[in-house]
Amino acid sequence: MSETDGVREVKSAARTVELLELLAARGDRPARLQELADELGVPRSSMYALLQTLIGRGWVRTDITGSLYGIGIHALLTGTSYLDSDPRVRIVRPYLDEASDTLGETIHLGRLDGRDVAYLATRESHEYLRTISRVGRRLPAHVGALGKALLAERGDAELPEGPYPAATPHTHTGRKALAADLAEIRARGYSVDREEGVLGIVGFGFALRYEAPAQDAISCSVPVARLTPEHQERIVAVMREIRLKIEASAPGAGGSAHWR
Repeated sequence: MSETDGVREVKSAARTVELLELLAARGDRPARLQELADELGVPRSSMYALLQTLIGRGWVRTDITGSLYGIGIHALLTGTSYLDSDPRVRIVRPYLDEASDTLGETIHLGRLDGRDVAYLATRESHEYLRTISRVGRRLPAHVGALGKALLAERGDAELPEGPYPAATPHTHTGRKALAADLAEIRARGYSVDREEGVLGIVGFGFALRYEAPAQDAISCSVPVARLTPEHQERIVAVMREIRLKIEASAPGAGGSAHWR
């Protein structure tokens, strides 16, 4: 049994979290009982009892036949509470609005979570609208502008060996290529994602250095068809200014809780 700070992990609690994370990761692909039992390596009867408990509390939902399972609405309510209670998210939101209004492009706020980046806030461009919001979604850190900006704040020794999964044909899948890109980001001061996460989209990422190493970053996403050299220059200038404003406004050492 694993330990955290000398305290033994509670097996039933760990299993519950693993189940919820598994269902969340499946997105719009509901799972059957046997799939979940096999994936987590638990008896079918134990998995069924756990699912019924979580259904009763709103953390898991099932279809009309009772044979398919997905993440429940209480996961959304808890996630919303996280965003509402985070002082940095509250402070950054108005600056995302400012950047989006000034540039007319989509602006994101993301936070490093292990080897992924979680999207905490997004301001969509009025020029091109996505049908699915990215808030609450995760992307491997090596794939996009947000993640690469944050990886560049760390040493290359922290990079996994690879190969890395590819989101597009342009994604860095090798450690050497990613490390070379991160070196350029450190010298430049911001990251560039040229269709590495989404085909047809270029991203510019800026780490927020109100803590070290940075955990949060902002980015601007632009369709390739809209990106001229002049527009890129303006994006970089505006996003640098927005970053400075955020860093100057972020909670300091006193007053606010500093979460691990």
